[in-house]
This record gives sequence, C-alpha cells and structure tokens, in this order.
Amino acid sequence: MKNPIFVLAPDSFKGSMTAKQVCDAMERGIKRVYPEAICTKIPMADGGEGTVQSLVDATGGKVYEERVTDPLGGIVFAKYGILGDGSTAVIEMASASGLYLIDKGSRNPLVTTTYGTGELVKACLNRGVTKIILGIGGSATNDGGAGFAQALGVRFLDKENKDLPFGGLALRELDKIDISSIDQRLQDIDIEVACDVSNPLCGENGASFVFAPQKGATAEMVSTLDDALLHYAEVIKNQLGRDVKDVPGAAAAGGLGAGLLTFTNARLQKGIDIIIDYTNLKAAIKKADVVFTGEGKIDFQTQYGKTPYGVAQLARAEGKKVIAIAGDAEKGAQELYASVFDFIIPIKPESVSLDESMKRGEEYVEQAIADFLTKHEL
Repeated sequence: MKNPIFVLAPDSFKGSMTAKQVCDAMERGIKRVYPEAICTKIPMADGGEGTVQSLVDATGGKVYEERVTDPLGGIVFAKYGILGDGSTAVIEMASASGLYLIDKGSRNPLVTTTYGTGELVKACLNRGVTKIILGIGGSATNDGGAGFAQALGVRFLDKENKDLPFGGLALRELDKIDISSIDQRLQDIDIEVACDVSNPLCGENGASFVFAPQKGATAEMVSTLDDALLHYAEVIKNQLGRDVKDVPGAAAAGGLGAGLLTFTNARLQKGIDIIIDYTNLKAAIKKADVVFTGEGKIDFQTQYGKTPYGVAQLARAEGKKVIAIAGDAEKGAQELYASVFDFIIPIKPESVSLDESMKRGEEYVEQAIADFLTKHEL
C-alpha cells in the first residue's frame, strides 16, 4: 500500500503511557515500515482516568490545577482542562473525589464527600466556560452529590435548621433543601456527564449495594447508606419536584449522577460517545485506510463502553480494518472480539515482567507496530 492513511486512536495505558504517548509510539512504528504514511493521531479516553489529558491533547487545550477539598475533607490539588475552543472545560471527578486519594484503611463512604468536584466546577465557571464535560468514574463517595451541590451554594438542613456535615450518612437527617443561594451560572451551562453506569440510585441495584463495598462499606453500612439515599431522593422529589430515584445512571459516583440531574442541566451519556464527538473521530476514520486503537489490557470488560470497543464499532461501520494494541490481552480475547478487531496485538514479551513492560511501554508499542506491518499485507 502506497502512502497509506492511518488513524491512531488509543486510550492511555494506565500507569505506563498517556494516550498521546501511545499515539506517538504507534506513529514511530508505522514510519519504520511506511515512511510516507499519513498518521492522524487522536488521543482517546472513555470518560475515566486520562480524559482530561486526552481531550486537551486532541484539541490543543491547556491543563490547570486547583486546590480543592478531598473526599475526607482535606486538601488535594486537582487538575482540569480547558479545551482548544476556550469555552469547554473537562473534569475528572476522581481527581478531586476519587477512591485512589484515600488509603485503603481510611476508606469510609459514610463520610466521604463530592465537595471538591463542585469546587472544580466552580473554578471552571470562574473561567467563563459555557460547557463542561464531566467524567464521574472512580469515586470514593456515596453522598448523592450533596457535597457537589454544597460547594455550589445549596444548603442541606436538618430539623433544627442546621447545615448537614459531609457524607452519605448525614443525609438520613435531611429535612430541607435550600437552593436560594445556588450558583445561578449553573443554569446557563451545558454539562455533559460521561457515565457508563445505568444503575438506579437506590435498592439492590443502586449506588450503595453495588458500589459502596468497594469504597470501604460493610454490609451494615450498605443498608444505612441506601436508606439515607432513599430519604434524600424523597426529599428531592417532594421539595424540588425532581424524581431521580430510578433514573438510569443516578447511582454513578455514589449518587453524584442523581445530584447532577437534580441541581444542574446535566445530561448523562456514554463516555466514549462524548470523546468521539469532541475529537471528530468519525470524520477522520472516513478518510483512513486502517485504524489502530488500544488500551492497557483487552479483556471481557473491553466490550462495556471501553475506548477500543467504541473506536472499533465506529471504524467497522465505515468498513475500515481495525487493529488493537494492548499491554496485555486476556486469553481468548481474539476469539471473543473476532467480529470487532481484525487483530489484537499484545506488546508485552512473555519473558518480561509487567513492571518492566510498563516502564518500556513506548518502546514495545513501536516495535509491535513495526513487526506487525512488516509481516502483514494491509
């Protein structure tokens, strides 16, 4: 193939390479075999970790840092991005309210808060943005988004008219929601929420029962938190006229999905769909001969909203060949995804440890691409 056109649209390889670094390594491997090839590099993400960096890289934007409240009420320096258009912000809520910010022994969803995520939104409003992309994966919280709302002026009061403390447990004492001081700029902002969870807020499939155990909740805590969120949803419905209890996605990030639906004009969407839209990936794929995608590991979870799967579906719809690069691939992945990817290429040599492979990720991506293109006719 003379002067082939490649679209390079990988996710980051967590703990090893950003999506942009993967793109660059892919391009180097391609150029070793096809020096005149045209490579369109589109760093991708699925709304989780790496989303800020990927969209900033893809649009020529800028990353900023803000001092905000961490899940336990301390301080953390969290990052957010302003895209190249200057009017769209991108936030990963985990950077302010994420589980990774808390030591395993300190995890307690009874008291963790999304307040820092609200502070990040406020920082973006202060920069005059008109749109916010908010990824809400990886939370340490189960507070229904109450902390988020508190940071933006909402008051949650008990029967004695006292402000509730942070955390999901406190919602059991909720008597009144006062929105008189809510930041009015929220009404003029378009918030697109990258949310790949379809669970309702409460019940056996809700935020507390499904997700709180991984955040440190015991069985007793789970029941307590579920009761608190159910009460929270009832107060919202009775006082604000919004019924969020059974909305698909309301459970996301410990109920932050419900809080966003209550206090903002947010829309919940699949993360990969948002990223595809903002990067103009479809237009690039239409012009391509071959599409490369990838992530750190391709396994049975890849089909559930992960970047390579979304990219591949789009490429297949355009009749393009799709090749996935993976740090590692689960046994049977090629058979599982035979109708999705033409090839899955693991880059980790069998004789090399995972730690070593992660350190040398760019080298291995470049070599794997070059070896593949040398052996296969496109």
